[in-house]
Amino acid sequence: MFDALGALIAFRLLHLEPASGLGAAVHFFVMDVAKIFVLLVIVIYVMGLLRAMLSPERVREFVRGRPDWQARGMAVTLGAVTPFCSCSSVPLFIGFVEAGIPLGVTFSFLIASPMINEVAVVILAGVLGWKLTALYVLAGLAVAWFGGIVMQRFRPERWVEGYVWKIRLGEANRVEPDRSLRGRHRQALAEVREILRRLWLWVLIGIGVGALFHGFVPEDWVSRHLGGEAWYTVPAAVLLGIPLYSNATGVIPVAEAMLTKGVAVGTTLALMMSVAALSLPEMLILRKVIRWPALALFAGVLAVAFMLVGWGFNLIA
Repeated sequence: MFDALGALIAFRLLHLEPASGLGAAVHFFVMDVAKIFVLLVIVIYVMGLLRAMLSPERVREFVRGRPDWQARGMAVTLGAVTPFCSCSSVPLFIGFVEAGIPLGVTFSFLIASPMINEVAVVILAGVLGWKLTALYVLAGLAVAWFGGIVMQRFRPERWVEGYVWKIRLGEANRVEPDRSLRGRHRQALAEVREILRRLWLWVLIGIGVGALFHGFVPEDWVSRHLGGEAWYTVPAAVLLGIPLYSNATGVIPVAEAMLTKGVAVGTTLALMMSVAALSLPEMLILRKVIRWPALALFAGVLAVAFMLVGWGFNLIA
């Protein structure tokens, strides 16, 4: 259906040639805009109904007081199924510190939350297939788990800004959510509006970049410079993702275009992870609560992990 819509607009209404770069780019853009936004609305609404009672405070309470391995497992799992992105990093970090949760567990949550979520997983499966989706999710969970452990080894508590330890989030003014079906429906609609408001521009930018890549970058150039044979393509993909501000959903069209041009699977996964969890804006947001040594360590751990994931999957492929 979405492919037919793209063909209708690009080739019949705009009279572009299917073999031309512009025709291929416009077809890709229309098809992915329709597909991704339809999936976004449906998945966000359905998950909003199920998650209407799940808040950052409730996530914090789930993890509080657990053994380290159990807390880390719950933090990684909750990070993968909650919609919180880098803009939520500061309040979540403060809330976890206030609850006495180890910082290594907190970092595991902060890695998993922007990199993996059910919206991105459904869209990724619809666009790229379940096999690549499973690889991405498994790699992301592993990075979140072991990345938090590595961070904890360096005792990052000494690098947390002093004001964070003094903050106590208020409990008395918390509003009890409406748990009726009508209340959940209203909250699900509000979540659709809020997430679309945050995502729409980045999704369009991601689709636009993917469309340009799909339509105008020659396949022989891609295979020569970004193929799986060259070791440096994976570090280059990780570095390329740092200045890009998007999320796991917005980078999917770029990944789709890269894969159709022959870019290696591991290189593509490394780029996706870097954009979702290692972007410069997220680092600047985290700087509000941790000092530069912790920030550099966090970025370094993630960069090394993403490169290992990329090289590993390229080797397997």
